[in-house]
Amino acid sequence: MKSYRKELWFEVPSRRAFINITPDVEACLAESGIKEGLLLCNAMHITASVFINDDEQGLHHDFEVWLEGLAPEKPYSRYRHNGYEDNADAHLKRTIMGREVVVAVTGGRLDLGPWEQIFYGEFDGKRRKRVLVKIIGE
Repeated sequence: MKSYRKELWFEVPSRRAFINITPDVEACLAESGIKEGLLLCNAMHITASVFINDDEQGLHHDFEVWLEGLAPEKPYSRYRHNGYEDNADAHLKRTIMGREVVVAVTGGRLDLGPWEQIFYGEFDGKRRKRVLVKIIGE
């Protein structure tokens, strides 16, 4: 069995963003040479997320509105976590959107559904953060 590991780095200039990282992950898979196996992709920071969904701007807007309704950024005083930092909402948003995805690799390709794409969700941007891609298989 082969194993492959790579870190992808992102620095989002805004506080929040959704970035389609499917092409980056596909490039990792091609580089790995693995044809059959499993791919794990996870955010290595507790205020960022990796998730699978549709790449549709209306949906991304709906995520933003929904998440802000559940865990509004302000007022910062709303959260006990906010002392040194003002990112308690980002921790909560990450918990809702998830830490990682696991995707089957079949025939050297990501075995995704017809509209599925892999996204990096940033909830406390303006600094460098990384995503781990780990692939195991043959």
